[in-house]
Amino acid sequence: MDVRKRTLVRNKAIAGGLLVGAALLFVIARFHKGNGLWEWVAAFSEAAMVGALADWFAVVALFRYPLGVPIPHTAIIPNKKEAIAESLAEFIRDKFLATEALLSKIRELNPARRLSVYLMSQQHADGLATGLTRIITESIDFLDDDRVRKILRVALHDRIEKFDLATSVGQLLETLRKDNRHQAVLDDMLRRFSAWIATADAQDKLANAVDNWLNTEYPLLSKFIPNRDQFAKGAGEKIAKKVNQFLQEINDDPGHELRCKFDTAVSDCIARLKGDDVLRAKIEEIKLEAINNDHLTTYVSGLAGDIKSWLIDDLDRSHSRIRKSLSGAAIALGTTLTKNTELIDSINEHLEHIVVNYSDKLRAVATKHVAGTVKQWNEDDFVSEIELSIGSDLQFIRMNGTLVGGVIGLLLHAISLLLG
Repeated sequence: MDVRKRTLVRNKAIAGGLLVGAALLFVIARFHKGNGLWEWVAAFSEAAMVGALADWFAVVALFRYPLGVPIPHTAIIPNKKEAIAESLAEFIRDKFLATEALLSKIRELNPARRLSVYLMSQQHADGLATGLTRIITESIDFLDDDRVRKILRVALHDRIEKFDLATSVGQLLETLRKDNRHQAVLDDMLRRFSAWIATADAQDKLANAVDNWLNTEYPLLSKFIPNRDQFAKGAGEKIAKKVNQFLQEINDDPGHELRCKFDTAVSDCIARLKGDDVLRAKIEEIKLEAINNDHLTTYVSGLAGDIKSWLIDDLDRSHSRIRKSLSGAAIALGTTLTKNTELIDSINEHLEHIVVNYSDKLRAVATKHVAGTVKQWNEDDFVSEIELSIGSDLQFIRMNGTLVGGVIGLLLHAISLLLG
């Protein structure tokens, strides 16, 4: 039996026992015709019975009709189930989910700081990694279902087929071109190329290319060049130096001819991707050929199968590399948050922003859910649940009513004697 039910039954028995005891005392006192001390006992027991019966009626009337008689304003809880449901939902909405209450709780908890402390613990990081790997494993099992794979394959094929690749690439390039961001990309490419060509490895490759060019184009002349290796090496260094000088000129001159040509090429490419029907048709043809290519489909399926097998094999190991990486990433995130108060403040501010923007929707959904759930409960179950929750405490009202009623009976009897 449920602990709450056992407690309720016990307290009901005690309260009922006190009523029976008061009734027995009243009978005994009346048997002695209320003489002497029994006069006081009769006064106590009579008032105690009245108090016990009144409180019994009050407690029972909350949950059901007393003795099954439909007295008005009794069985309050079952008759007011829908009103209680609405009131409960509104109470949760206004007291627990109010925007200010949620904001106050976020500020009090400082969730970003708590997260950083939580993730700094190796035990917590390992637990988080274990949970994530379990989700990954279950997701793999779900995606491995032939029915799911078939639906995903058809859906993906349909989405790719309808995807306007040419327009999307054109929009991407147009976005990249705004505020001369494409020139920043060019700068980065030039810097990388300049750094590479300055390396000994790049200059050795240039020297080999010069030597091979001489052998191919001027084989006879190459035989008369003294110290060919030194000549080729020097040529490679000079070429690298000249290229770097050219790259430096481009970097130093925002209006350099190469930059202008690059800008024109990007603009022309965007215009063609959006308006050149021949180019757009060619891109569409390449896209459709790719997604309908059996060899490519087989390759992608095999690759996906290999990745899945590797994931499953790794996740099944006690020293999983994926799990270890996830755990390390969690600790790294916790460390970063701990050392960066600005990042913590930013996360907390964004959480508050989310609460401000979505709290009204959350409150509406929660209110509807709580009210709807309570209204759908079976009436007997609803009453039983509430009685199990508060019924035991209500029995103390009956017990106190019996004892307090008896004491009041004694006081009234004493007053009547003084007045008489």
